Amino acid sequence: MSEKLARIIEKIEQAEVGVLSASMRRGLEKESLRIDAEGVLSQQPHPAALGAALTHRYITTDYSEALLEFITPVTDSVEGLLEFLTELHQFTYHNIGDEKLWVNSMPCILYGEESIPIAYYGESNAGRMKTVYRQGLAYRYGKLMQTISGIHFNFSLDDNFWRVYRDISRSTVPLRDFKSEAYLGLIRNFYRCDWVIPYLFGASPAVCGTFLEGRSHHLKPLGEQSFYLPHATSLRLSDLGYQSDAQASVNLSLNSLDEYTESLVKATTKPYPPYRKIGIRVNGEYRQLNDSLLQIENEYYATMRPKRVANSGERPSHALQARGVDYIEVRSLDLDPFLPIGIDADGIRFLDLMMISCLLEPSPPMDWDEFRRVRTARSQIAESGREPGFVITKADGQRCSVQRCGLEFIDYLEPLADCLSRYDDRYRTALALKRRLFEDPQMTPSARALDRIHGHDDTFFYFAKAQAEHHEGVFKHGAIDKHFESWFQQEAASSLQRAEQMEQDDEMDFETFLDQYFGR
Repeated sequence: MSEKLARIIEKIEQAEVGVLSASMRRGLEKESLRIDAEGVLSQQPHPAALGAALTHRYITTDYSEALLEFITPVTDSVEGLLEFLTELHQFTYHNIGDEKLWVNSMPCILYGEESIPIAYYGESNAGRMKTVYRQGLAYRYGKLMQTISGIHFNFSLDDNFWRVYRDISRSTVPLRDFKSEAYLGLIRNFYRCDWVIPYLFGASPAVCGTFLEGRSHHLKPLGEQSFYLPHATSLRLSDLGYQSDAQASVNLSLNSLDEYTESLVKATTKPYPPYRKIGIRVNGEYRQLNDSLLQIENEYYATMRPKRVANSGERPSHALQARGVDYIEVRSLDLDPFLPIGIDADGIRFLDLMMISCLLEPSPPMDWDEFRRVRTARSQIAESGREPGFVITKADGQRCSVQRCGLEFIDYLEPLADCLSRYDDRYRTALALKRRLFEDPQMTPSARALDRIHGHDDTFFYFAKAQAEHHEGVFKHGAIDKHFESWFQQEAASSLQRAEQMEQDDEMDFETFLDQYFGR
């Protein structure tokens, strides 16, 4: 840790003891495919017992009707966060019959594009818009890419910290603007070191052959039905994942909130000729919301985003412009197939350390060339991160082996872990566990997954299905907490009522609704 960072932490502690530790807030969004008894993507609609995907606060769907998304409330407790996510899994398993949840980021057996049902959200205007948006994704990128799952980590600090930090920084700008500038600085610094994420959290070194049908790729055969790269960490973050030439042309500036929102709005209003050829409404059926480079802001597949909860009918860019950045969303985490809910407390505490260090360190502006360099480093780790002696180029242009760079990064975080361990001694443990992964690549989730795949006839599907069955047993044999069960049952029932009411309350046709939303 730099001397400047150490001094800032000391000043924060002197201003208000424990404010840094007490101010952290976290939330998780976790995706999982529903599969049938054979391990094939479910063709069944979203279970009614789980409520309405459009309006349920904690259980919804992502791209596909079969792609569940669990959303936790924001909390200051790591253990409370994981308990809530665990209970969501438990409740879900008690309400999906014989189906299971796929536990890997890369999907199960697929039978082509037609086997992937697009999520349905009812006939309200808001529900139809969500479905049409997903139809647009299918035309633009294909459905296969949309079956990839991950975990999003949402991080923020409360205003008590921000007031202390602004005073220490001797800033006179309004708190809202100070927070936005600092959060964007955090994002720039995080990108500069986020190559460590696929190395430490990547768990997708192989894929099922059905995912690659009709696609060009450079993966190597593994057994008779799988493909892999021998030193890969996260194929989800490679070119096989959320990538496209169109998206690569989107240049979002992270140097100020005005520049960020301006570039985002431009991408959602600039027509893109290949998408114009698709058509918006053909033979009375919508194919996409518009023919812009991005239909809506959330179509941009950034691995990290500045966020603020938007009001009903409000565009995310408008919410950011009006009220500033409220939290940061990290989107580059694979599901860990060895963990029943895909992530654990040690992983979250390590992310805390990364976020705090990136926030408090100076963060110079990031130009497009630097952004491409850090993106290249992340992609290289995703495909080759465990290769012995593998060398990367860091954001500052320096080259070093993954092991040396990684251990230097762990050393850099040690004093911060010591500081937070005054209030929670598990930060030291979390950092020590990540250190071991750099010391021995065979201990990484991706290496462990590949080793287990070798033990299942070199077949990704057999390994992943076995893990899904194991986790199914954990949740089905565990007794669900009665308080949570009642809470989720009530939420499911009220979400169905809210969705029905939305359909009844719609007073305008869908075309007018879209015109109003896009300000046309």
